[in-house]
Amino acid sequence: MQNANSDPDRLNVLYCDDALLVCEKPAGCLSEPGAGANLPALAADWLRARGEDPELRTVHRLDKAVGGLMVLARTQAAAASLIDQIAARTVEKEYLAVLRGAPAQDEAVLEDLLFHDSRTNKTFVVTRPRKGVREAKLSYRVVGRAGMPEQPLTLVRVRLHTGRTHQIRAQFSHRGLPLLGDIRYGSKANHGPALFSCRLAFDHPTTGKRLEFERMPQGAPWDQFKP
Repeated sequence: MQNANSDPDRLNVLYCDDALLVCEKPAGCLSEPGAGANLPALAADWLRARGEDPELRTVHRLDKAVGGLMVLARTQAAAASLIDQIAARTVEKEYLAVLRGAPAQDEAVLEDLLFHDSRTNKTFVVTRPRKGVREAKLSYRVVGRAGMPEQPLTLVRVRLHTGRTHQIRAQFSHRGLPLLGDIRYGSKANHGPALFSCRLAFDHPTTGKRLEFERMPQGAPWDQFKP
């Protein structure tokens, strides 16, 4: 079964076959099994409604407050393949983010050392290696501008080269450019970070064929930026 479409009030599934399922995780939904709304449960219900095996495995994560594309494995072999690809950095992940402010460069690579404090669930940029510190790298380019001159908003397209906890949020906040709505990292309003996983590409675990998926976020604040 391929290019499947879910019921509009449940889950948007972009692709499904015997090995994997690609869907759009709703913002506010957990990436992993847990109390409350979580993507594996939603996807399992989607499969169960079609009379299919609902067993699924999570191979990567998105922050609870962040929506966008995710792939779930339907077999152990598929999970192992996808995890290996993530470790080898051959899985491509791109995001759209709305920044409060305007970056000095329209296109750049950001490299930092990050430390994630599990007690506060917050990530910090640090200056020197120590236990728990990991290298982080992303590249971005500006794709839109909005807001007033004294309070600019900038839409950037971000490609992750490493996958650290809260990486995009922490690296931009460190440069005085918190994501819109991300009060944890310095934004003024608290309606969740304006961050969306818009593109996902990887090799099919069984066929080896390169698969690529892209989806654009809808509604506010994304509709402020004209193509």
